Order: sequence, then structure tokens, then C-alpha cells
Amino acid sequence: MEIVKKGTYVQVHQIVLNVGERAANLPEETQKVPLEMWVKGYLNHDAKLGDEVEITTLTNRVVKGKLVEVNPCYKHDFGKFVPEILKIGQDLRRMLKDGE
Repeated sequence: MEIVKKGTYVQVHQIVLNVGERAANLPEETQKVPLEMWVKGYLNHDAKLGDEVEITTLTNRVVKGKLVEVNPCYKHDFGKFVPEILKIGQDLRRMLKDGE
């Protein structure tokens, strides 16, 4: 397995609370899973994927966790395409132009 060098931008994963350690007033579905955390930052020492490591975040927090990704990217989106949303912009432009 490839060595990831100190200073590389990475993502770590950590279980913050295990099942059974979470608050009792949470919904049942939520209580059945651990509270997890994924954090991005710079690796503080050479390591391999899967190792427990320490990173320094962009806000200078030091966080420990399992090294899960090298050079992570953002993977969020705004959901599936909704044709009505396109029409909203067109309708609004028309209304503003026509003075409605």
C-alpha cells in the first residue's frame, strides 16, 4: 500500500459516539447508528490509508481519525434535476420585464 506523505491534504473518519452512547431522546432510527465524523486537513505524519492518524485542519484544530481519503473533493449536490425550477427563473425574468 502506498505511503501518504506528511502535509498531504486528506480526510479522516472517526466514531464520535457508539450505538448506546447517544442521547435517549433521539429518534429510534438515529439511536441505531453511531455518530460519525469526517474531517479534512493536512496529515501530520507519513501514513497509509486505513491507519489511525493525526491531521491539522484549516482552522488549526488537531484531529485524530482513520485515514480514509487522499486529496478529498466535495461530493454534495442539490438533488435531482427539477424542471420546474428552471421555469421559475424564466417566469421571474418575464414578470420583471413586463412589470407584473
